[in-house]
Amino acid sequence: MGKAVGSEKLGKLYDGKMQVFKRREWRGLRDTLYDYWRWLKIMGMLSAFLCHPKNIKGFFRYRWMINYLAVPMMIDKHARGLRGPQLRICRMEYDLVASDVAQLLTAIFKVDQNLGAKPEASADVVLVDENEMTNILCGFPNLKGRSWETVSCYVAVLLMQDAAYHYLDVVQECGLPGDVCPMPAMEAGVCIDGDMPVFGKCAVQCNTTCDGSLLGNGVISRALERNGIPVFQLATPLRHTEPGVQEYAAQEIRNAIKFIEDQTGEKFDWDAYFECAKRVNIGARECTEWLEMTKTDYPQIIGNNILLYRETEYMAISGKVAAFAKTDVEITKLARKAWENKTMLAKEYRHRAVIWGVQSQFYTDILAWMLNCWGILPLFDMLTMVSLDPISEDDKEQAIYDMAHQYENMIMRNRTHGGYEVLLDDLWRYCDEYRADMVILWEHISCKALDGMHGLFEEQAREKGIHLVWVNHQLFDSRVVPRVSLRQDVNRYMRNVLNEEPIDPSLEEIDDTNLW
Repeated sequence: MGKAVGSEKLGKLYDGKMQVFKRREWRGLRDTLYDYWRWLKIMGMLSAFLCHPKNIKGFFRYRWMINYLAVPMMIDKHARGLRGPQLRICRMEYDLVASDVAQLLTAIFKVDQNLGAKPEASADVVLVDENEMTNILCGFPNLKGRSWETVSCYVAVLLMQDAAYHYLDVVQECGLPGDVCPMPAMEAGVCIDGDMPVFGKCAVQCNTTCDGSLLGNGVISRALERNGIPVFQLATPLRHTEPGVQEYAAQEIRNAIKFIEDQTGEKFDWDAYFECAKRVNIGARECTEWLEMTKTDYPQIIGNNILLYRETEYMAISGKVAAFAKTDVEITKLARKAWENKTMLAKEYRHRAVIWGVQSQFYTDILAWMLNCWGILPLFDMLTMVSLDPISEDDKEQAIYDMAHQYENMIMRNRTHGGYEVLLDDLWRYCDEYRADMVILWEHISCKALDGMHGLFEEQAREKGIHLVWVNHQLFDSRVVPRVSLRQDVNRYMRNVLNEEPIDPSLEEIDDTNLW
């Protein structure tokens, strides 16, 4: 073990018991101290979070809050095996996201009627979906966009693999079929179980990704309206690649803005919006440079280091938090220097893989496992490849169409809707552009949109000579497909089809049953 990449047998760290890990990863003196310092900062942030009385009340009021005890481990497992600039990039990104989520929780509990707040305490709050753009709120600097689904469902499952179990059982007891996507099912379950924070002046929902999401939105909107919170349904066109729907898409944005103005008394502030637009363009510019590096032999910001960070910045932040744009520039400086030095993230690269499909939320760190165990370089995932088009920083009319374009190209939605081209043709185009010889294709067994095209993926992959590795999962529910099964899908392909041996044999079979 030492400071060199790949010098640590990572599989030997797993305890297989309640302790989970035998010890922290040794990365050499400098990187180990840096990693530990960052760990202490996270512990400090969590301690400061619990200093707020309302946060303590929220911790004991909501079942899903127990998952936040796993924040330090969640970041640790995504930093597994990293050294030098990649370790610093990872820690910068995840620490910023964790801090932003902590601030979101604090803001929610402060105005939550379940914790004793009065309805007027959230008169400046607009509720938005978990899986929805928040860019229209950039023009309302005196209003705050909040999503309770983000903290209770999406982040919770990233932290703990069993976070969804109780709520999925609740919603099925009420008659919802068990084969519905667990994401909207969990959201509906939280609502039915009485674990939905109650706050907000009004809400904007969006027809995000699938029929299951619409079903969940129906349950949630009824609960909101029972609490006196009016809901606007923003119907973004599904065939978002067609020019003929763009005027309708823009009109939906105008309608949503008018709804917020009518409900809150605030007027859309174009100066505030354009300030956010400038930061959105900074993020898109920097991400474009990261992806340009990814096309070379020495990619720097890949897999987990681009996955969750870019998702957060694109949809939840949308330019409203200046710290993200500043961090983007700092990340690029680190990555550029590492690229010039030909720094590698693992001791050996065997395959360049595009990660496609709807990812397993309870096991996003499988990308780090694939890199360290088999030398599969996870270039980027499907959810990362959203719009990087620059948006207007001074034209009001064009800005309306830009906002509509971003809504149409929300994460996951821009691939599950829009026709054959955005799901299949774009995949093979990316494989050519980034010189990928492998596709890791998530098969979310409850996602009807992707499962219906299984045969087409297989046929076209054979024609193009691309290794296609199917990894089955159930998004939020690891009882249906546990983590070990996801690894076995990869192991079987690498051994039986490619006849390869693992780079780190200690990782091929690991006992992470107790890993949060």
